[in-house]
Amino acid sequence: MLTAALLAGIMAAGPGVADSWRDRLEWQGKEAVVTTASDGSYMLHGPFGERRIGKQKLAAHTASPLFDGLFAMAQDDLRLDSVQAIRDDAFDHGQAIPCACFETGEKWHYVWTRDLSYAVDLSLWRLDPARAKASLRFKLSDVRAPGVPDGLYVMQDTGSGGSWPISTDRVVWFLGARHLLSDPAFADETWRALLDTLAQERRYVFDASVGLYRGETSFLDWREQTYPEWTRNNVAFIGQSFSLSTNVLHYEALRLAAKLAPRRGESAATYEMQADALKQAINAHFWRADRGMYMSYIGGVDHPAPYEAYDLLGLSLAITSGVADLARARQALAAYPTWAAGSPVIWPERKDQPIYHNRAIWPFVSAYALRAARAVDDPARIEHELRSLMRGAALAGSNMENFELATQAVHVDEGPLSGPVVDSPRQLWSVGGYLDMVIQGVFGLGEDGKVTPKLPVALVPMLFGDGQRISLSLADQEIVLVRPSTLDGNLLVTGSERRDGKRIEIALKAVKIDAPPLRRDAPLYAPATPDAPKVKADGKRWRIQADGELVLYVNGGRHGTVRDAQIERTAAQQCFSLTRVDEHGIESLHSAAVCRGEEARIGGAWPRAWTAPSSGRFELSLEYANDHGPINTGITAAVQVATVSCEGVPAQSLVLVLPHSAGRQRSTRGSFAARQGQPCKVELAPGFNMSYLAHFAHYTGGQGGDGGPLNRAEVGDMLIVPLAPGSTAP
Repeated sequence: MLTAALLAGIMAAGPGVADSWRDRLEWQGKEAVVTTASDGSYMLHGPFGERRIGKQKLAAHTASPLFDGLFAMAQDDLRLDSVQAIRDDAFDHGQAIPCACFETGEKWHYVWTRDLSYAVDLSLWRLDPARAKASLRFKLSDVRAPGVPDGLYVMQDTGSGGSWPISTDRVVWFLGARHLLSDPAFADETWRALLDTLAQERRYVFDASVGLYRGETSFLDWREQTYPEWTRNNVAFIGQSFSLSTNVLHYEALRLAAKLAPRRGESAATYEMQADALKQAINAHFWRADRGMYMSYIGGVDHPAPYEAYDLLGLSLAITSGVADLARARQALAAYPTWAAGSPVIWPERKDQPIYHNRAIWPFVSAYALRAARAVDDPARIEHELRSLMRGAALAGSNMENFELATQAVHVDEGPLSGPVVDSPRQLWSVGGYLDMVIQGVFGLGEDGKVTPKLPVALVPMLFGDGQRISLSLADQEIVLVRPSTLDGNLLVTGSERRDGKRIEIALKAVKIDAPPLRRDAPLYAPATPDAPKVKADGKRWRIQADGELVLYVNGGRHGTVRDAQIERTAAQQCFSLTRVDEHGIESLHSAAVCRGEEARIGGAWPRAWTAPSSGRFELSLEYANDHGPINTGITAAVQVATVSCEGVPAQSLVLVLPHSAGRQRSTRGSFAARQGQPCKVELAPGFNMSYLAHFAHYTGGQGGDGGPLNRAEVGDMLIVPLAPGSTAP
């Protein structure tokens, strides 16, 4: 029989009953029960029905049949996700593609770069390395476009506005690949892809003026849920903004290049320098000292405004990568809010958006948050994320894609705001996250073979019961954790270690960690985003009118609270946006920016000529329309390179992105220097987009696929406007 403490409840939020063969979890009126059989199998009963889980290769042996059974269930989910062929309606007309790969989930029978890479990084590299490598290889491609230099690149296979370079998190591939480099052939491919992909990222999405990489937040690509609503049909802002998670992924890729370079007879110095500079830039631009957190994203160089938006994945990656120093890591994790059921993937939530990324728990993100909590020795957060992962899997009968935040339900009916909008059982990165929670999160097994458990004392009743030992049986070793006789602390860590062949026994000791409590006082919603300001010329001033008392930002800097303001008018571009602050002091997302300046419009055939009216820096963009795909996906974001040749100075090259659009709009922007009276010639040539990759010859879900590469848009006027002196624009 287990202890009275376990009978009191295995979950903080509800009572439970357990003995040597039966475990029960109750949560908000829902119940899950697991029973064990003598053959090593489990039966899980819950709101979903019943699920029998056969004996698995790996086994946890604790006082909780629920904990042990859910570990077996995650392995069974992985078995179901391990396939010999994949398919997607957008590739090969939905026909099966032979590949001994992982599929993404019960509802998703394909392999996507980010889902796969996070899942491999979390745990799949160690559980099925052959399948992990085959799946990762499927996401590499050489070039098919004529006249384009060859290379081996990671694919950005989904994202806003025609994917890359609006969405730029494809470098997450290297997060998974880094664990599998003991295979020489795979290591060779990884090195080649790393060099080529990093060079391309540096060429097309790195902004030297701020030291950051442009592009959308990683995985949060339903832009209207996390970015302002006005980006729903215009993603140029996203393409020139900067996000925390994507920059941390680039930092990790640069660190990997620095690590591998000496093995290849190359110098690590360039990559080390780039990684160190990027780390400094991330800390300089994303850290909000007043909130004690890293912002999820900030505006572009023309309007580098801070955004009251935070996301748990970006924060967790900043902590686990070492971008955040220990003090900031502890402060940021403590400041990020929690709810009883778990931690939201974004905060604050959006009141006008359905449940998906908004108002949701995503288990794979919770797994990264658990890693972050371990990195800063936070017992309460470790316990919180672990319980959330267990509860969600138990009540759903599978490792689901996501859950509603307050109820941890797989569906909440709220009319047009119902959700999660999409949810799938055995979602691959959720499976990877759950397995990592057990193997590393509880038993402490690292990639280096070291065993460093960090178990909250609050979990002792569930895991140990009346016993002294718990164990994890892996394919080639057994890890045994021995509880101490006294629990005079809040975290159990390694006291001593004994190795006997394949058996590793860790005698735990209790330590007292001075960690803050979970943050439970955060308001749920952000205030509504205001409309764009009305900007009118009034003599030598701009008159800025707002609908109510709102906060005005000018060129990214906070000007103050206004209803009707006057700003000195200059020839240089001035950009204005508004935010709203609620009674909790939480700021809304920014309105669309309204930019004014003495703008030149140049049409006609290319090359186009222009003469500088003054000396300084100028911003160049294009009016265009790109109807080659929908706003939310595709592979035909048009990428153009404008070469500005001004008399007497070297040519200057600007990358402009013309993403899928809903009619005519403005491209992303680039800047160049010119002197007063200097004649300049501007030429336009194609850059690179994902349709150039050979893999996308199989793409049948839109243009740029089996019909051949496509990298163009309908281009109208060229727009040039002077920038303010001291502008940080590139």
